[in-house]
Amino acid sequence: MKVAVSRLEHFNAAHRLHNPEWSDERNQIVFGKCNNPNFHGHNYDLIVTVTGEPDPETGYVIDMKVLSDVIREKVIAAFDHKNLNLDTAYFKTLNPTAENIAVVVWRILRQHIDTKFDLRVRLYETERNFVDYPAH
Repeated sequence: MKVAVSRLEHFNAAHRLHNPEWSDERNQIVFGKCNNPNFHGHNYDLIVTVTGEPDPETGYVIDMKVLSDVIREKVIAAFDHKNLNLDTAYFKTLNPTAENIAVVVWRILRQHIDTKFDLRVRLYETERNFVDYPAH
């Protein structure tokens, strides 16, 4: 009997979508307002889902306090109120699209959550735009 449990967290961050291999004109055409040289920000919602068998002694798949602590210590502390391009090593050479942010978050969390659990990250960049990693 597998059960999925999810934790919602939130962070604010700035970024610029830009490919340094392209001309300024091409970057502007592809990324539009998101290519602003002075950056722009989002209020991100992050949903982390852990799927597994509930522990027969506790009834938990994972202790939600432990999950929350890991997310806050490893992800929120690294990204909240940061410029993702300038303030984080993760995006020095990786374009901080919502897709790439979700993959990076998953990789960070995978190191701290037992591999007996399936792990999924859903990142809302706006109320209407979100990404899932891994994809179904």
